[in-house]
Amino acid sequence: ANFSEQVVESFPSDISTGIYYGWACVGNGDVHKMVLSIGWNPFYKNIKKSVETHIIHTFKEDFYGEILSIVIIGYIRPEKNFDSLEALISAIEEDIEEAKRQLDLPEHLKLKEDNFFHLPEGKIVNNH
Repeated sequence: ANFSEQVVESFPSDISTGIYYGWACVGNGDVHKMVLSIGWNPFYKNIKKSVETHIIHTFKEDFYGEILSIVIIGYIRPEKNFDSLEALISAIEEDIEEAKRQLDLPEHLKLKEDNFFHLPEGKIVNNH
């Protein structure tokens, strides 16, 4: 789930590029573990900074146009380039496993239930 350019531009400018972990919620759905990439994705030679969320869950259908709420809990590693697609995929798989381990810790698990993810119906956030 990628954030729009407008949302990416509103991220704090001093946040380091790299791979993070945390919690994500689509619309008013369930809260799931996630891994987040912030940066230029050197393997794909992006020229614009992106924020890409990998929700560790299999959804039954697409959720384009839904509100994606995230809470970033921790940092895994810096952004880097890879020699091959296979090396990139392997690193992503390791990032996912690290995120799962970290998010199972009691101090991180409790944030899954934060009221941030349970907005009242019809509540408008940041003009959306």
